[in-house]
Amino acid sequence: MPLHAYKAMDQTGKIVQGSMDALNLVDLEMRLKRMGLDLIDGSPVKRGNFGGNRIGRRELIAFCLHLDQLMRAGVTIIDSLTDLRDSSDNPRFREVLADLIESVEGGKTLSQALAAHPRIFDGVFVSLIRAGEETGKLPQVLHNLTESLKWQDELAAQTKKLLTYPVFLLVVAVLVTLFMMLYLVPQMVGFLKNMGQALPLHTQLLIATSNFFVHYWYLLLAVPIMIGVVLATLVRTRPQARLRLDALQLSLPWLGEIFKKIILARFASVFAMMYASGISVLDSLRIIQDVVGNAVIRQGLQRVAAMIGEGQSITAAFQNAGMFPPLVIRMLRIGENTGSLDTALTNVSYFYTRDVRESIGRVQSLIEPALTIIVGAVLGWVMLAVLGPIYDAIAKLKI
Repeated sequence: MPLHAYKAMDQTGKIVQGSMDALNLVDLEMRLKRMGLDLIDGSPVKRGNFGGNRIGRRELIAFCLHLDQLMRAGVTIIDSLTDLRDSSDNPRFREVLADLIESVEGGKTLSQALAAHPRIFDGVFVSLIRAGEETGKLPQVLHNLTESLKWQDELAAQTKKLLTYPVFLLVVAVLVTLFMMLYLVPQMVGFLKNMGQALPLHTQLLIATSNFFVHYWYLLLAVPIMIGVVLATLVRTRPQARLRLDALQLSLPWLGEIFKKIILARFASVFAMMYASGISVLDSLRIIQDVVGNAVIRQGLQRVAAMIGEGQSITAAFQNAGMFPPLVIRMLRIGENTGSLDTALTNVSYFYTRDVRESIGRVQSLIEPALTIIVGAVLGWVMLAVLGPIYDAIAKLKI
């Protein structure tokens, strides 16, 4: 269906601009009417990325929470979606909600309508909604999705916290080094050479380093960008390159263990939610493979699913995969023996989430002094290389 850009006016006279899928301008006008908008102008545009406004996790949390509360109060899905559409501040999300309303009014189920927007509602989301519809527990599924999305939002915040401060300190260290090598040291090179004495080795190294920065600064900018582009291309086009990069991510000192715990916490939480919603173990593993975000873990889950399909127990399959820690295996065994696998997986998720939070604090306490030492070492090298010859020259003066 073609994408159309439009300019419209709402009931208060406010001009609204956006884009929407429509067969033609007449269809566009009818769709906007359902949103309470009067079309002023519209035209088809080339389809690029879906929408101009990003739909983030916060919008999805509001979506699930809103539907959960209204459905528990006896409000129909169409009326709930309409109310959410009218109260949303995100123009792109309003368009998506309008399309959902039209699809449901046309006879589709909510899960079928959501599946038409895979960039917004992933496979896990759609499968859980479908399971809720089939079991008659849609409000409970929406409640679980709300809690899961809130947890993922908190986990994402923890991950950003882990990366933001070290990156900031690293940028500061790079800027300080560039300032000294491109400006400060070149200002003093002439003075040092005019002193008429042999320069020590560390001063010669500093001058050579500064000259390289001055004459080949474009390489310092271009090489990292080229390496990044090449790596991104390889990862996107070659599965083996993606596998090696993800394996390297999990093997990084300090950070690798945290990344693995974050992935396992997400996996356990989603697996528990899908299992509790009535989705089979094999279907859950198949869907989760696409959302773990790491090729190494994905391969492990594929091996687990294959072994379970051959008749092995869940615990034995995870244990034979050889990549899941003893805590996961132990909790799976307890859950399988007691018939409460979802509770056991929820406990695993809780443990890893707490452990990730503590690990982030420990790593940050180590990164800060490490980067401070690196910056101090560079500054000390510059001061020693510059002031050393000056001090030696002054010491040789006979006053």
